[in-house]
Amino acid sequence: MKSICFYFQVHQPFRLRNYRFFDIGRNHSYFDDIQNAWICRRVADKCYLPTNKLMLDLIKQHNGAFKISYSISGVALDQFEKYTPEVIDSFRQLAETGCVEFLAETYTHSLAALKSKQEFIDQVKIHSRKIETLFGVKPKVFRNTELIYSDEIGNMVADMGFKAQLTEGAKHILGWRSPNYAYSHSNRKDFKLLLKNFQLSDDIAFRFSQHTWQGYPLTTEKYVDWLNNVETPQCINLFMDYETFGEHQWKETGIFEFLKHLPSRVLSHSKYTFNTPSELAETLNPVDKINVPYPISWADEERDLTAWLGNDLQDDAFDQIYELEEKIRKVDDLNFWIDWRYLQTSDHFYYMCTKWFSDGDVHKYFNHYDSPYDAYMNYANVLSDLRIRLDDALNISFLPSVEQIKSNIVRNDLLEKTETKKKKTETTKKAANKTKQPKDKEEEKPKRTRAKTTKSEK
Repeated sequence: MKSICFYFQVHQPFRLRNYRFFDIGRNHSYFDDIQNAWICRRVADKCYLPTNKLMLDLIKQHNGAFKISYSISGVALDQFEKYTPEVIDSFRQLAETGCVEFLAETYTHSLAALKSKQEFIDQVKIHSRKIETLFGVKPKVFRNTELIYSDEIGNMVADMGFKAQLTEGAKHILGWRSPNYAYSHSNRKDFKLLLKNFQLSDDIAFRFSQHTWQGYPLTTEKYVDWLNNVETPQCINLFMDYETFGEHQWKETGIFEFLKHLPSRVLSHSKYTFNTPSELAETLNPVDKINVPYPISWADEERDLTAWLGNDLQDDAFDQIYELEEKIRKVDDLNFWIDWRYLQTSDHFYYMCTKWFSDGDVHKYFNHYDSPYDAYMNYANVLSDLRIRLDDALNISFLPSVEQIKSNIVRNDLLEKTETKKKKTETTKKAANKTKQPKDKEEEKPKRTRAKTTKSEK
């Protein structure tokens, strides 16, 4: 059996509005409804609606031989219901074909698995109920936010009753092994892992319209030849953002024409079949177990967590949001729960990423803030207001909390570094003035030129 497993992530965060320091304690509206509605409408028109229509046509054209799977975050579903209900209807049409599988994930596309087991389990249960309510199917396979996985996370997912999980085929985990096989959890043989083939996935998701890429232009004939050249695979898992079609890769690139002809080419010129994750979990025997002591993800070259966690801004914000959990669980008010959970969405931490090297352009593309520091300050202001509301609701007298002190330390540290740099510059200038030789004008002139150059570089 040789299978192709197409999986698509569908996600849109509730983006925060510009929340100023002077809004704290006065304005409890955190999310930018106008921007969220506009983006949801734009992506629906460019990607979700036309791609869903094409997928439905392909399923009907091939009489069920073409199968796909989706993981739609709860926050995306909430926005579809609010702004573009026709998107929900188009996914329902796909669900009715019986050739589409819907996977479970955390409701708000959160990183809860890394911080709170209870919150992680709660969000997965809520998301599964939402999927069953909207599409009439109960998820059997799990896909964590950003394909994040570790042995510990796998244990939690298996304990919830899922039979398999999707994750990244990270080289530092696999070593010499191939991602084109089913694997099992390090100590639970009955819990299977399906690993992304990032090379073939990214050829479509990222490199499709890249003119400098040696594989450009990518045709269905060329791509199927690549699939046929893969040595003895069980399954090739092609995992990508659904926004690849029409949003990240615009219609003008030919991405829809590529997708339109791909299933026919695969079915007529290869021995591959299209299968859903559940089908693979049922039929494939794991060739080996994999040990993942530290979390992996599908992001960046490192395939780790540094797109969301790792710098001082991200870690502080991440700690702050989950330090509110104890108080949140004491409040019987749905509005608090909605705000708190929407603030857990991984995108908020992604906007604070300071990785401006090989992956910098990717991070900047998805970031609507001017800088990671703006993203952090905006988020911190919102958390400050949420904290005050919680204390008022619980009748807690106001005292500086640990998280507030930590926030101040981070802010003061940034200010202190700026001030120290300024003082060093002033000291250098004073020292230069003392050693200046008025008579030696020829040497004085180039010194001024160098000083000006240094200043402009700064």
